[in-house]
Amino acid sequence: MSNLSILQKYPDYEVNIGMEVHVQLTTKRKIFCTCANEITKEPNSNICQICSGHPGVLPTLNKKVVEYAILAGLATNCKIAPISTFARKHYFYPDLPKNYQITQNTEPICIEGNIDITLEDGSKKSIRLIRIHMEEDAGKNIHSTYGNESFVDLNRAGTPLLEIVSYPDISSAYETKEYLKTLRSIVQYLNICTGNMEEGAFRADTNISVRKKGSAKLGTKCELKNINSFKFISDAIEYEIERQITLLENGEKVRQETRLWDEKNRKTILMRSKEEAADYRYFQDPDLPLLQISQNWINEIKKQLPELPHQKFERFIKEKGLTEYEADILINDIELSNYYEKTSKLNPSKQIINWILRDVLGYLKENKLTISDFKVTPEKLAKIIELVEKGVINNIAAKEVFEEIAKNGKEPSEIIKEKGLEQIGSAAELEAIIKQIINENPGQVEQYRSGKDKLFGFFVGEAMKRTKGKGNPNIIQELLKKYLK
Repeated sequence: MSNLSILQKYPDYEVNIGMEVHVQLTTKRKIFCTCANEITKEPNSNICQICSGHPGVLPTLNKKVVEYAILAGLATNCKIAPISTFARKHYFYPDLPKNYQITQNTEPICIEGNIDITLEDGSKKSIRLIRIHMEEDAGKNIHSTYGNESFVDLNRAGTPLLEIVSYPDISSAYETKEYLKTLRSIVQYLNICTGNMEEGAFRADTNISVRKKGSAKLGTKCELKNINSFKFISDAIEYEIERQITLLENGEKVRQETRLWDEKNRKTILMRSKEEAADYRYFQDPDLPLLQISQNWINEIKKQLPELPHQKFERFIKEKGLTEYEADILINDIELSNYYEKTSKLNPSKQIINWILRDVLGYLKENKLTISDFKVTPEKLAKIIELVEKGVINNIAAKEVFEEIAKNGKEPSEIIKEKGLEQIGSAAELEAIIKQIINENPGQVEQYRSGKDKLFGFFVGEAMKRTKGKGNPNIIQELLKKYLK
């Protein structure tokens, strides 16, 4: 999809998009109590008086949540506030037992950062961040499929979140997708979030407004909520841009509201009118003290910063000789990136990237697997490539070995022995086969010698057929060139 797919139809308009991304942190404990921070199937089994909102209980801030927030701030070029505070955000919902959420309001932990994204033409664009703040997640409402009943599961209540809020600097669905992919990679590389959108670990709310080009004032924004894939977010933005422009073109007003994406009918639908911040009656939480962060603490956390996606991208190009296209695919999936790194440490072959992009990704997609479920480990892939480069097996046999390992996890040498896949590399043996093919096909030989060069492929195919795919193709080609002169 082009980043101008809808806007091309409306050259007088531009779009402003700001993102609010909720990042679920992978700390061992919840943010304000000692309950385990983990997904469990048994409802209301992982709760205590604090996260279930009993009266009179006192929250205690989890230090690891603060460290993760500082890590995220450093990785996104934010200023870390020396003093920050927690606030109560009041609203009623069945899965919010206290009737307020503990969050940060006027004094968040991180402010004024930026994230660089790559545009379609290869240039860079900086998306500014307003803030990153810490907060607790609410519980979950479960609606019965058999009646009008709803149930409340508080296991998720108190799960630590970071909310990352951008300025409305994003100008298209394409840029939104790139921003989210980049941000998700950062939190995954920091090892502070799984980034799993289907499980709700990485959730994005999209604020969209349109205006005539040249207008100094932003348009009225609508929020797209609860969309759990990059593709659906892109599709919803494209639809919403056109919906808002159509309203304005017809002399109507865009109303500030929250909308959902209807995947079946491919359109956004009204969820509710958008509340203003004043409706939440924010005030500083009296049970939580000021949070003071020293420069020494920031410096200590800075030492924990890993190699970030853009740094790995540059290293893969400079040190590994990958193209920008290849490096981009790897860095956007941390598991795939680690798989490549492990394989290349065992075998520095330039063929590894081809095997990963073609065979590994192809098999994973076709069989709906993840790298962690994949039986062709880095050790086994490195061995397959080594056996090809040493001439023990050829590429055809290597693909057969790869497929077998992917199914049963056996060792490459075991499969080669069982199936008799060792390459015929003896020049004498192959020479006899080549002579026989030439003697049996005088017509094709004559045509080839008269200038029909494409027939060379016929002779190679015949040789591979007679060796049952086990002939060394390099030796076969050398011998054919010799005898077809």
